[in-house]
Amino acid sequence: MRIIDPHMHMVSRSSDDYERARRAGIECCIEPAFWSGTDKRHAGSFFDYFEQITDFETERAERTAGVDHYVTLGLEPKEANYPEMAEEVMDRLPEYLDRENVVGVGEIGLDQDTQDERDAFRRQLNMAEERELPVIVHTPHTNKPAGTERIVEMIEDEGVTQERIVIDHNTENTIDTSVETDCWIGFTLYPGKIEASAAIDLLEEYGTDRMLFNSAADWDPSDPLAVPKARDRMLDRGWDREEVRKVVFENPYEFFSQSPNFAYEP
Repeated sequence: MRIIDPHMHMVSRSSDDYERARRAGIECCIEPAFWSGTDKRHAGSFFDYFEQITDFETERAERTAGVDHYVTLGLEPKEANYPEMAEEVMDRLPEYLDRENVVGVGEIGLDQDTQDERDAFRRQLNMAEERELPVIVHTPHTNKPAGTERIVEMIEDEGVTQERIVIDHNTENTIDTSVETDCWIGFTLYPGKIEASAAIDLLEEYGTDRMLFNSAADWDPSDPLAVPKARDRMLDRGWDREEVRKVVFENPYEFFSQSPNFAYEP
């Protein structure tokens, strides 16, 4: 069963991880721009990073494992708290959003829920809306339920197209807020976010419509095979193959097919 992982930070991983992912069924992945473990202090660092993941990383994925690699770009919320730098990054962000393999804006959202983070989130939501691009939204690590509620409030305030937004990193404590929107709902199978078994339990309760699994594999303890393993666990638990396929392939395919630059063809 083929898989699309809609959130992987493969710039942090080895080429062997691409090969392992491809053998496990991952044919396509989306790499959101993210906080890479230490704060960037200069706008130029972002531009070099954007170039790296759009050009080199896409070429590496194809060359090493035949994986279709796309990116989403944005100012991650943690670094929105350097307002002068953040302004410079967001001023130039539109020119990167027009790149051939850029399929959306993200990941954006909240970290500490500061005013600078909220302002950056609203501005980038509207950049995506103007270009009719999908958006990956990062919900905060701490005080996650309140942060998710704040994110939903801002999405509603801005009047942007919710069907082009995925609210990511959901848990048992945020799902009720997320399902009240028309946004897609992401579960990140990653230590400290949600275990695969708990995410599958939530699918049993809430269904599979608009639901996505991702690994967010990066430099911290994480697993680029998290989605294939969840696929297998669902099958072992007796899930219908078509429902499993919907979660790990059809839903991410449908979501990113809203982007004019998403050219992956199964």
